[in-house]
Amino acid sequence: MRPPYWNPPIELSQAEQSIISRIKKAKLFIFLRHNRYHLFDEEFQAELTIMFKDSTVGYCPVPPAQLALALILQAYTGVSDDEVIEALVMDRRWQLVLDCHDCQKPPFSKGTLVNFRQAIIEFGVDQRLIERTVEIAKERGGFGSSNLRAALDSSPLWGAARVEDTYNLLDHALRKAVRLMAQASEQTIAEVAQETQIDNVVTETSLKAALDLNWDDPTERSYALEVVLSALDNIESHVEKKTTNQQLSPVLETLQVARQIQSQDVTIDSQGQLILNKSVAKHRRISIEDPNMRHGRKSRSQRFNGYKRHVLRDLDIGVVRQ
Repeated sequence: MRPPYWNPPIELSQAEQSIISRIKKAKLFIFLRHNRYHLFDEEFQAELTIMFKDSTVGYCPVPPAQLALALILQAYTGVSDDEVIEALVMDRRWQLVLDCHDCQKPPFSKGTLVNFRQAIIEFGVDQRLIERTVEIAKERGGFGSSNLRAALDSSPLWGAARVEDTYNLLDHALRKAVRLMAQASEQTIAEVAQETQIDNVVTETSLKAALDLNWDDPTERSYALEVVLSALDNIESHVEKKTTNQQLSPVLETLQVARQIQSQDVTIDSQGQLILNKSVAKHRRISIEDPNMRHGRKSRSQRFNGYKRHVLRDLDIGVVRQ
């Protein structure tokens, strides 16, 4: 297991004191520098380490606490992933918080940042990270906890990353339905896809691979939702024409799961476009295969997705539950 990223006591160097003295606004940088160890104590850092296994080869592993700090700053300042990487080598305030003073190259890549964000969202740690940051602000002062919560809770960062999760869930359900149909009709997946006119969606390894879109563009994300939901419509219509085939009941069950996810995650905006809900449904389904997995809590301040035992077991063997 990796050693903790920061060990107490933590004293400010003369260079850090100089940087802090020149920060007139954005006091969150100062707050995080003073309280980063309290926010990421040994227990929390160990948990993050188990959750996120760095996939780089030949390089020093990136401390998850460092990535988590970058996400807090990104959520608060509202900058893009590319701007985060740029700030790490250009902005002394970011370097102060992430402990990468005068670095000539960023301590981690954009891909690592994106993968880490997806991981913490998948396991509900994004909300726990917000709760911990706000709680530390309440306990230790130095930054208004109410303002901090408002800024982090309303950040589009977490919602944008959840878009990936919803698309993956719908794509998972679609591909499972096609596979079950192929088994029931003794056809190939390609034949079923062509017969139901969805071969443009399931011919690649994933929906994102099949659709060459700019996923930062809301209009194109809306189009992607239309495509995957239309594909589900086609499958549904095709199955309804074969109601006498009892072997297709598992397909209908899978489609029902997809519709549940659609009702919880997808809405229509004032322009008539399909978009992802900004809020998270109270009992939002987070798994195609396991209907009992839910957002939950390990304690009053600690949230999780699914089951505590399942999460730790699967992470130990390098498996992420869908």
